[in-house]
Amino acid sequence: METSDLDDLSTEIQVDKNELDGENVRDSREEIDDSPHGDEEQREKLIRLPLGRIKTIIKMDPEVNLINQEAAFLVTKSVEFFIESLAKEAYKYTAQAKKKTVQKRDVENAIDNVDALVFLEGMLD
Repeated sequence: METSDLDDLSTEIQVDKNELDGENVRDSREEIDDSPHGDEEQREKLIRLPLGRIKTIIKMDPEVNLINQEAAFLVTKSVEFFIESLAKEAYKYTAQAKKKTVQKRDVENAIDNVDALVFLEGMLD
């Protein structure tokens, strides 16, 4: 091969490499942009519990007369996290059984096998 052939080949490879790098950068940006914040907001709306309903439940306790707004918010968030955690644990048993629907027995398995959920034993009976 002559030097001019090598130069042409080198230039062609650099051009192809630049085009490839440009595509990778664009593709990675598209991947980031493909996960819109709307899905995250939708997910947040799905796991939010109504604050007023939680306040009503808290006030059902005869020892509670008033509840602070911040305290109600913290209780609501705690309940949301607890439900999310319980659902994830139950889903593990659903996935192990190669099923798609979480059933009562999956929740019972999670309660029986996760130490943090032992206090719920017998609640589903």
